[in-house]
Amino acid sequence: MKLELDRPIALDVQVNLPSALVELERKARAFVAAEVAPREHEESDDAAVAMTLAMGDAGLLDAAVDLDVPAICVLREVVASASGLCDSMLALQGLGYAPIALYGNDGQKARWREAVRSGQAIAAIGITEPEAGSDVAAIRTTARRDGEHWVLDGEKCFITNAGIADFYVIIARTGGPGSSGLSAIWVPAAEIAEVERYELVAPHPCGALKLREARVPLGNLIGQEGEGFKIAMRTLDHFRTTVGAAALGMGARALSEAVARSKSRQQFGKPISQFQQIGAQLADSWAELIGARLLVYRAAAVHCDGDPMAGLYSSAAKLTATEVAQRIIDRSVQIHGGQGVRRGSTVERLYREIRALRIYEGTSEIQRVVLSRALTA
Repeated sequence: MKLELDRPIALDVQVNLPSALVELERKARAFVAAEVAPREHEESDDAAVAMTLAMGDAGLLDAAVDLDVPAICVLREVVASASGLCDSMLALQGLGYAPIALYGNDGQKARWREAVRSGQAIAAIGITEPEAGSDVAAIRTTARRDGEHWVLDGEKCFITNAGIADFYVIIARTGGPGSSGLSAIWVPAAEIAEVERYELVAPHPCGALKLREARVPLGNLIGQEGEGFKIAMRTLDHFRTTVGAAALGMGARALSEAVARSKSRQQFGKPISQFQQIGAQLADSWAELIGARLLVYRAAAVHCDGDPMAGLYSSAAKLTATEVAQRIIDRSVQIHGGQGVRRGSTVERLYREIRALRIYEGTSEIQRVVLSRALTA
């Protein structure tokens, strides 16, 4: 039996995906082949915006604004195999809009939903601060009332889409200390005083935001005052599993590249695929990928079912898939040898892109804390 690494996800995963998701997967693959693959190595802001608009035109951002977790998983797995930048733009349209989708009023939804869904507006969310990464309750950015306005002061860091977003959902302190003093407020890009862009190992539009007496109407508050922590956590809960799906796409692409390389590369008079150590690496990679894939889609399913275990499945899926993908990509680079570390090669790109997934939306260490506490409670 020949292993078909490029078979549709519905066949590869060995789970009963609904026909609508099978069709979505086919649609996404056609889109990636036409619109994303030609831009595989592009890393500019212009490319990021262009791919977002193209996804909007193709209807691929609908799932992100609808917070359809299984559909987002399918999309991210397909898109991330070709471009980490495109995957990031897809995810952030959902992450940036999710607080409004979950808690926003009708006016806020009318203002942003269609613009984000079409790709005409770029969304972002501002949670992380220099002294508040995993510890969200330690946020120091403040928002105080001044007449009919909120006035925000503070600094956010490692904010994806910094500098190209049209609006930012800022988690800021409107009350006392701790998580209960936080609120969510959307802030237009024009009110951001300063953006400092970062140079990352896998370039994305990412950087720090500085707010200096940013004034926005009181009506920009999302949900109720004091609900910021809950809004941030619920937003991340919707997307944590999908990070695992993006990792699957990267891992699958790396495995496909490794198989092709092992069959074409000759050493000592035969393809290196015939060497047991190479074969073992390929076998381990495929077995780990399939196991992680089953877990990711199980986590997506229980999220939709409202299962009380959904949060733990999500943590396990994100932890497992990102760690597995890191190993698969590392093996692929090793199998490629010197070609694997050449700038511009597919596996070199994947090697840079996978690393951040083990950090954002809850580090691997935080996911282990969540799981271990549940086990020992």
